[in-house]
Amino acid sequence: MKKELKHLMVIMALSIGLVSCHDDLDQSPIDPDSFTEEDVFTNATEAQGALAKLYASLALTGQQGPAGQADIADIDEGFSQYSRMLFNLNELTTDHAVVGWGDAGLPDLHGQYWSGSNDFTEAMYFRLAQEVSFCNSFIENASALADSEVQYFIAEARFLRAFAYYNLIDLYGNVPLVTSVSTDLPQQASRIELFNFVETELLEIQNSLKSSGANEYGRVDEVAAWALLSKLYLNAQVWTGTARYTDCVTYSNNVINSTYSLNTNDANGNGTAYDELFLADNDTNGAQNEFIFALNFDGLRSQTYGGTTFLVHAAIGGSMDATEFGVNGGWGGLRTTKSLVEKFPELSLNDLNIALGTQSDWGIVGDGTPNGWGGPDTEMYETGTNQFTLYTTLTDGFLKFRFNEDWGNNYGDDLTDGSLEAGGENIPVTAGTYQIILNLDALTYSIIPFTPTSDQRAMFYADGQNLEIEDISEFTEGYAVTKFKNIDSNGNQGVDTAGDFVDTDLPLIRLAEIYLNYAEATVRGGGGGDLSFATTKINELIERGTGGTNANVSSGDVTLDFILDERSKELYWEGQRRTDLIRYNYFTTNSYLWPYKGNDPQGTSVAGYRNLFPLPTSIITVNPNLSQNEGY
Repeated sequence: MKKELKHLMVIMALSIGLVSCHDDLDQSPIDPDSFTEEDVFTNATEAQGALAKLYASLALTGQQGPAGQADIADIDEGFSQYSRMLFNLNELTTDHAVVGWGDAGLPDLHGQYWSGSNDFTEAMYFRLAQEVSFCNSFIENASALADSEVQYFIAEARFLRAFAYYNLIDLYGNVPLVTSVSTDLPQQASRIELFNFVETELLEIQNSLKSSGANEYGRVDEVAAWALLSKLYLNAQVWTGTARYTDCVTYSNNVINSTYSLNTNDANGNGTAYDELFLADNDTNGAQNEFIFALNFDGLRSQTYGGTTFLVHAAIGGSMDATEFGVNGGWGGLRTTKSLVEKFPELSLNDLNIALGTQSDWGIVGDGTPNGWGGPDTEMYETGTNQFTLYTTLTDGFLKFRFNEDWGNNYGDDLTDGSLEAGGENIPVTAGTYQIILNLDALTYSIIPFTPTSDQRAMFYADGQNLEIEDISEFTEGYAVTKFKNIDSNGNQGVDTAGDFVDTDLPLIRLAEIYLNYAEATVRGGGGGDLSFATTKINELIERGTGGTNANVSSGDVTLDFILDERSKELYWEGQRRTDLIRYNYFTTNSYLWPYKGNDPQGTSVAGYRNLFPLPTSIITVNPNLSQNEGY
């Protein structure tokens, strides 16, 4: 279904003539030969094509591909894609990310000083309002069809509308509640009214969606309704003032007991099954069994400058090799702060070295090494015949390999190509922590940037990158994130051989998140929750990340702050962080600070009203029924 759905996303993009409550969202076919509503809703097969547009509207941005005929006017089309906006609003505003670009309104997000005219908060509002409008039109038109299969389509459309409203509640609070196509200016609904609407919709459609695992990949089933209820109830106390943790436990449990399963298939054999979730074949490598709701991307059939194309390209810069990520270049923008990096506890380099084997007489010497040119040499560890390895921290400078601290037996690299020559030239190195490998049989060496943690969810690039950020505009300030790649489990590039667009699907809800929802709701007092069971589920995530049980925890370790840190380590850059920090009262307060929070290099608190984004000024201007959020 993935390729079929992606194909339908493109060819059926003009299938629905729509009317919404704002001129910017009015949509109509631009090609007179395009399908009309009457054509589209003549039978179930045609209606399925229209359904694809509802999914496509969260993944794509317009009528023809990455750019040219945008669904939303007055903003760069690539900027306006849903998950790119979700990253900007829910990750870039937190400790998880900074961006070096100076586009108007973008620095405001990480600095937490945005206004009601911010292009990015406005674009997200329009994108979500458009999705609601598309869904309303589909539901109204499809309801005239008697085919039983269409009832599944309608339930899916209601889920997508509820998902859009879930986002609107989270990001903006009080927004219009519109459930039918209309040209009337809508009234503003309260957050509680919106919450009740989403809850009612999901409860009503859970039995109208296909059963767990019965739908085609790329479309939602009953488990998606349960999972979204889990998310809704987890945030109920913030959004409505009434805790619903028992309900969160109930629906999280439904998801956990469904056919979805945590991916444990280490398809590329690198010691963890976590990275498979973010590779180009994550629709087939086992990760798909964990994805409850995901956006589907294809480098040829569904092109966008948002989605995972954005997450891959924008995170590459500095000395990073774009070909290792399956793309043709980096955009030099996104990095992370030390607050995320330091959530992954460091391993002792000494312990790592001792675990390698026996210390040898081969070592490294030079001003880039711990003991300088004067030595003593930093000795390597023998891992096999004529094979040596060392974990160490280097500084800017040079090194050579030497035996028994004797210049009569040393190796350097004349061409700086990874091949060794007896008595060769000094090897240049840059500051950082590395794994150094010496192969005397082949006379080769490798100096590999290394993050000293056992948790392989820590997917960072540190070579030439500073952990501390002094100038956000410089890509080398802050570690780069290597989580998303456009290569498959066999190391092959995605289908776009030009390297412009990415195949990697993006999970919006996956089973691991629901494990953590269950744990948090249980610790917060949710009835029916079992802390021992929650601990077991968290340990499954830790074991997948670390490749073993050494880092497992006991029930006594599972506190609220521990769970928040686990959410950070498991879900970073997946659009969750701001919502989590608000739920913990950490987003705006001084209870938790990170670099450049509140536009301060050390971090500072900001006004509490920034827990919500403003309604777009342009919307307030045209609709007198709406009141702006406090503080804006």
